[in-house]
Amino acid sequence: MLNRRQFISSSVVAAGAIGLQSCSIGKGEAEYRDATQRIWRHGDADPGNRKIPISELVRYATLAPSSHNTQCWKFRIAGRTVSILPDLERRCPVVDPDDHHLFVSLGCAAENLVQAAAAFGLHGSAEFKPGTDYSLEVGLEPARAVRSPLFEAIPFRQSTRGDFDGKPLSSAELRMLEAAGTGPVTRVILLTDRQAMEAVLEFVVQGNTAQMRDPAFVREPKNWIRFGDAEAVRSGDGLSAKASGNPSVPRWLGSLLFDFFFTEEAENEKYARHVRNSAGIAVFVSGENDPAHWIEAGRGFERFALQATALGVRTAHLNQPVEVAAARPEFSDFLGLQSGRADLDAKRSTSQSTCS
Repeated sequence: MLNRRQFISSSVVAAGAIGLQSCSIGKGEAEYRDATQRIWRHGDADPGNRKIPISELVRYATLAPSSHNTQCWKFRIAGRTVSILPDLERRCPVVDPDDHHLFVSLGCAAENLVQAAAAFGLHGSAEFKPGTDYSLEVGLEPARAVRSPLFEAIPFRQSTRGDFDGKPLSSAELRMLEAAGTGPVTRVILLTDRQAMEAVLEFVVQGNTAQMRDPAFVREPKNWIRFGDAEAVRSGDGLSAKASGNPSVPRWLGSLLFDFFFTEEAENEKYARHVRNSAGIAVFVSGENDPAHWIEAGRGFERFALQATALGVRTAHLNQPVEVAAARPEFSDFLGLQSGRADLDAKRSTSQSTCS
């Protein structure tokens, strides 16, 4: 079994081997920089080279998004088949009690793997096996190498934590994003009208307020924040505090600061600012409410996010209306959905803000 944590661990060993002898804070920062450079990059092998180790394709897959960057997957390689399995020990039971986001994340990882495989002369076909291990199997067969803009974008796709600039997207850009996110059983609803976006913001505030008043919800993301560089490198997962513009600090101090600043009022104000400074909101809808369709929604979102990255458009998740079960039916009615499930929200902008 492989995962990104193993890749990061090997990076840390390499960093230590070159003799980092600075103080602990400096060493942590250097190791963090070294680890991210080793992971978030394009491979050394030339595209079209079918002799590339399949483990390199797995590294591309691990650059996909997951809730709180939990890295909630495992990879099993057997010949020319890569099985992506849910790692149920890395669930987020409060925000994701039915494992919806977990299976969406598997879809995101599968899409990265398929895009990377194409660049190295392999055609990837994904098939969900809803058996005892709920594996998503990606078969790889020789094909003509195609290095697409989506593949090029994989190491640069990030979730924006900063403010957006509010500049509108062109009709051509919107069409490209919609086409990228649409799949056989999923579709994208693009909202650029300010009145509609304000209506979505009301759902966001409603959902966020409910979540912030739940102590268990507040504890869950806190457990996945890596307040210091050394902690982030050591764990190989979670949300680095510096991605939100915060300094690297020991966990005990970061925990105190989190309790002070992570408040209902501050979070609602942040989301209001982000929505109003965004170029629009994209809602991803799957045809059925089951793991197979959640996976397809994840694949569609990842294509959307990669296309956005290729266009220089920043994205961020805005999932409160679909995470809070009590709000989901009303949100679906607002969207005019007769069936299916609203899977994910994403706000979009042309901003070049700091990302994570």
